Amino acid sequence: MDTVLLSDSAQLAYDAILGNPTTGIPIWLINPMEHRMIDRIAELPEGSYRRDPEPTYRRMMRNAGCILVDQYIPENPLTMGDAGYEHETQPLVAGVGGGEIWVNGMRIDSPDAVADHIERFHIPYLQSLMREFDESARTQAVIADECGEQQRMGPDFLKNPYGCAFFPTFDYGRYGYENYFMAYALYPDVIERLFAAQADYALLNNRAVLRAIREASLPPLIRLDYDMADSRGTLVDIRTLDRLWFPHFARCLEPLLHSEVKLIWHCDGNLSQMVPRLLDVGLKGFQGFQYEDGMDYERICAMRTKDGEPLLIIAGVSVTRTLPWGTPDEVRREMKWLVENGPRSGLILGCSSSIAPGVPWENIQALIKGFHYYRTQGRG
Repeated sequence: MDTVLLSDSAQLAYDAILGNPTTGIPIWLINPMEHRMIDRIAELPEGSYRRDPEPTYRRMMRNAGCILVDQYIPENPLTMGDAGYEHETQPLVAGVGGGEIWVNGMRIDSPDAVADHIERFHIPYLQSLMREFDESARTQAVIADECGEQQRMGPDFLKNPYGCAFFPTFDYGRYGYENYFMAYALYPDVIERLFAAQADYALLNNRAVLRAIREASLPPLIRLDYDMADSRGTLVDIRTLDRLWFPHFARCLEPLLHSEVKLIWHCDGNLSQMVPRLLDVGLKGFQGFQYEDGMDYERICAMRTKDGEPLLIIAGVSVTRTLPWGTPDEVRREMKWLVENGPRSGLILGCSSSIAPGVPWENIQALIKGFHYYRTQGRG
């Protein structure tokens, strides 16, 4: 960070992260997936994004008013066509689409196979990573990745760390939803041993991440991002998370929790039951919010951290309801509601997630005009 002189707009984002008073409200990244929309926001001829993705994407973000970026994914929209994942050939999660699941030469066709693979392969693999872990090398890798992306984006954006802090996760991506969650129910002792091994390795990693943040003066904000809920609630009974997951989640994050770094959680689905528990662990805020799934934005924004401080909130206009199905007036009203009910300091505006193809241009215009207004005028 010392090698990039930040613009005034990027400094606004830094002040919001620190909780300093700001006149304007910083704008988080937006990620439109429709190529024509990227070109239009960038004010370039149609086809520009596909011909020259990264410069076009950067210009799009700059024109949209974005100044804070954690997940820099300029080529991500290339994975999608105008009607969605038109050319997707590989499932995002093992087993989706009916294919067989093989891991390390084992066929994963039952919860028994999941438990067997965890004990024979997965836990020993994590143990080998721990034996070989080099804190200094990991520290330098994080610095190189984060500073490299900041250099690529330039001084108009503030790049904060993303994807570098580790914690235990569900392994449905490896084993498939059905077999993994049946194993979760039938073999909780095996699942907890896996969570413990994941946490042991994550603890080593997170010490290195904190060291990287301090050595390179990186922005002290990390968004923890993992889908653990659907529209109904958590994917497993919250009481099992209290017993099997939360203790290991908390202990592996201790280096960061007891530092100047603010950890926030990406809210996907209805995480209402997890919100107070995440705050009790020591997280400092949230990003995302699927309001239509029961996430009470007003109530959450009124909550405080474990230390009694206001939360850091990245509030997004809904990409599943308001942007695709609403009107420009509804987009404006939702932005006003987000601002009026958000924390007085530490509020950042954006979208709740990526913007899928098909969103009306008039709604995108209303969103961007709102971004520019609140970034320059604040609460008015």
